[in-house]
This record gives sequence, C-alpha cells and structure tokens, in this order.
Amino acid sequence: MKRDTVTGLILTYQGERLLEKCLASLDFCDEILVVDSESTDKTREIAERFGARVIVNPWPGPVKQFQLALAEIKTDWVISLDQDEFLSDELRDNITAKLETNEPVAGYYTPRSSYYYNRFMKHSGWYPDYLFRFFRAGKMQVTASGAHYHFEPLGDTAKLSGDILHYPYESFQQHMEKINYYAEEGAKSLREKGRRGGLWRALLHAVGRFFKLYLLKAGFLDGKAGFYNAMAGFYYTFQKYIRVEENGKWG
Repeated sequence: MKRDTVTGLILTYQGERLLEKCLASLDFCDEILVVDSESTDKTREIAERFGARVIVNPWPGPVKQFQLALAEIKTDWVISLDQDEFLSDELRDNITAKLETNEPVAGYYTPRSSYYYNRFMKHSGWYPDYLFRFFRAGKMQVTASGAHYHFEPLGDTAKLSGDILHYPYESFQQHMEKINYYAEEGAKSLREKGRRGGLWRALLHAVGRFFKLYLLKAGFLDGKAGFYNAMAGFYYTFQKYIRVEENGKWG
C-alpha cells in the first residue's frame, strides 16, 4: 500500500532558538512549509538550510496566517508544530505508522509535554494537553480566542501516544513578557464580549485561577514549578480583568 503524503507546517517569528530541533523532527515529511512573519534573526536561514519552503507574510493574526499556509498545502496530511516544539521519537514513529494505514479519520489528537522552570510539568493543567495537530488536509478549521488559536476537527478523530515536546519559555522574564501580551489580548476579547472587569472581579477570578491550577489541577505535585506557574496564572488573570475597563483611566 502506498504511503500517504504529509507536510510539516510551522508558523515562525524570531524562532531560531529551537527551530533546528523542530525541523529535524519533521525530516520524514514530504514537504516542510514555514510561514514566517518577517523575522529578523536566523529563522529563515535555518528553515532554508533544512530544505523547507519558506513564505514570508506580515502577521495578520493566527486564523488568517494559518488559512494562507493551508491553502499552499497539496499533501494528504498535515503535521502542525509551533517553533518551540518538536516530536518525541515515540510520536514520530506513531505518525509514520498511521501514514501507512489510511484510517477513516479527520486526524489525531496528540499529547503535549511542556517544560517549565526545571521540569516537564505533569500536573497543573499542563499535561497531557491533547492537541489536534496531525490531520488530513481540508479536515481542520482554525479558530482563535484572544491570543490563542485552536484547531477544530471536521470529522471523526482518534488519539496517538507519544508527546509533542514543548519549551515555551527561556526565563521568567520571557514568561512575564508573554503574560503581558496574553493579558492585553484577553482583555480585548472580554470587552468584545461585553464582559466587565474591575478590581473585585479581577481579584475573584485571579484567586480562582490560582486555586484551580495549584489545588484542583494538583500543581503542588509539580514542586516549585507548579507554585510559580500558579502565581503566574494569578497575575495573568488579575491583569486581564483590570485592563477590561482601563480605557481612558490614565488621563
């Protein structure tokens, strides 16, 4: 039986830190497509060295950027990774096996294991973090909420074992920078939905976020990393809700 074809897809911006590992884990793909949002580091140079097809397009938001990328794909399947992710050997082997079987599904959910501070998080709501990243071309719809995008399957799905390995932050400083961005985008989304913010709502939601991550999601079992992450969750949520009503308050 002929193996189905597959494209590895990566959207990039200033992604030189882990892009080599990401691309190397996709070297079995028939094509690798990188859509870059005008990086000024070595992102495009690294991608071209690995034989990827590179398209440069100013960032229009995740939905439009993925739509542009998906319109360029001609293979049967797509594997989508972020620039700070790569496939574990187990997941890579399972994906290549599925390309031989032609199961009647729209795609597969795969677990993602993320590294934070000093460990891969196993609790805190971070794991197994199943994501729909291996799918048939035309069988996935992109949506977005605030700064986060989501892949919605268009058909039946199954699960694969083996992790996407994710290194989202280099430092606490970088985490705080991303929280600032996510909080602003989250506040915009709340405003658009007509939701209200303010001090007491911010405190209530922030405390709820901390207890959810640290107690309900067993973040305490992740040691210091779990506590630091829960505190970051508190700060993000507080910032998001106080920013909802900040327009015009600064004079």
